[in-house]
Amino acid sequence: MEFEKIEVKPQSAVIQRRVEEVVNTLVRGYDEVMGRLHLGGRKGDYDDIHYEFNGGAQDQLRKKHYDKSMRLLWKAEEQAPWLDFRDCTAEELTLLSMAEKSMDREELRELKRVRSQEFRDTIMTEYTERERQAIVNVLSLIGHGEAYAWLVSTELLNEVKSTGARTALTMQVLEEANHFVVLRELLQAFECDIPRMPIWEYLLLERGFKSKGVEKFFAMNVVVEGFALGLFGMMSTLPGLEIWRLFHRDESRHTALPSNYLKEFPLTAWQKRSPFARAHRLSLILPLVPAVALGEEDLAELGIDAFDFAGATARKVFHLSDRVGFSFPISTAALSSVLNAAFNAVASYTRVEHTKKDYLQAETTRGERELQTEAEVFGLKRGRTPTEATRRTSAASHNGGARTAA
Repeated sequence: MEFEKIEVKPQSAVIQRRVEEVVNTLVRGYDEVMGRLHLGGRKGDYDDIHYEFNGGAQDQLRKKHYDKSMRLLWKAEEQAPWLDFRDCTAEELTLLSMAEKSMDREELRELKRVRSQEFRDTIMTEYTERERQAIVNVLSLIGHGEAYAWLVSTELLNEVKSTGARTALTMQVLEEANHFVVLRELLQAFECDIPRMPIWEYLLLERGFKSKGVEKFFAMNVVVEGFALGLFGMMSTLPGLEIWRLFHRDESRHTALPSNYLKEFPLTAWQKRSPFARAHRLSLILPLVPAVALGEEDLAELGIDAFDFAGATARKVFHLSDRVGFSFPISTAALSSVLNAAFNAVASYTRVEHTKKDYLQAETTRGERELQTEAEVFGLKRGRTPTEATRRTSAASHNGGARTAA
């Protein structure tokens, strides 16, 4: 796999890691003490060091319950065609006619491919060892995020109103579980160390998990799922990672859920304008700057401009926030200017060469279908095309020859 690398100052990456390690030690140490004193601390019952929930993998329990449930998942359209349900795809209807009751055909095919030796061989020949580690480092951010998305959606299930909303959250819980299990298995196929979550992600996910009521929608479905959607849309054209198209499809539904739910149960004026809620939302966005700086080295290895990605995704998240009614202490236009200035300031320090640009006008999602999906979810007009750096990487994914792993 041939990438056009982005040259980053080595010393800046070292400094970013050292800063993260210091903050990580302080924050986790504080949470551990508070937890021992039963005064709060970390809420997520999740072990990101070992990429497991506390209690271990328990794969036998998963196989007896989760795997079996997925195999036996039934569709109302097939079992009771006289009812007003249309929950089968054309492909599933064909499969059902042959008495095939299973996961979505495309999902099952991709999962089998991920587990195959052929897939592992593709990964080893397409990417160098450093590139494989970079991919794992980036996608592990989503893996840890899926764990928290699973936890948050489970809590939200008992907080939303209406049968329809509960059915929607029930399916999100199921899909988050599916994402966590499949993504973990895929990352393990790269045969690289899977890192713990960076402290900036830890702060976002823990604070999001501790959010109250519909603020969980903002933290998880708007912010976290919005960035996951952007990552899946950006990396789905890389060799061996086509399965991200399916994840992208699921995440688009999760990201759209707050908009659809709040049309039926609108936010009150206080929920929209509360100074405490607005400050809390801003506090969830601010860790984006150090998080992007920390991940710049890995994304640069893959020919991806980290600030292009962050700017493109932030623009979409802000647009969705405005549509739904989740406001900030300052306007999203002003917040966009602040973020863009911060991105340029950091880039001027970390890059060997840097020219000031408007990162929030970038577009890093690839694929016509993915762009159309995001336009619908975020309520954006089509018109932007992927940025130059993204196009170069996308072209490399199609034209680059196989290369023996270092």
